[in-house]
Amino acid sequence: MHALLFLLLAATARLRFGGGSGVLAAVLAYAALSEVVQAVLLSRRSGDLLDLLADTAGALVGWELVRRRHLRTGAGRTAG
Repeated sequence: MHALLFLLLAATARLRFGGGSGVLAAVLAYAALSEVVQAVLLSRRSGDLLDLLADTAGALVGWELVRRRHLRTGAGRTAG
């Protein structure tokens, strides 16, 4: 579930904001921050390194899928 959600988040972020590395960094930072918040601030939740790895893998896959789509359709020149 984590991978799917972050796949969708990264893909839509890239579609909306372009392919700049700052956009991907923001998605990955959000993944890390969400696990830290769960570990530190939420008593009924726990941060999990495996969840962070799943979030990261999903984000990278979503990012790459959009990149390949842009290359295939010729939109890669404008979206990064």
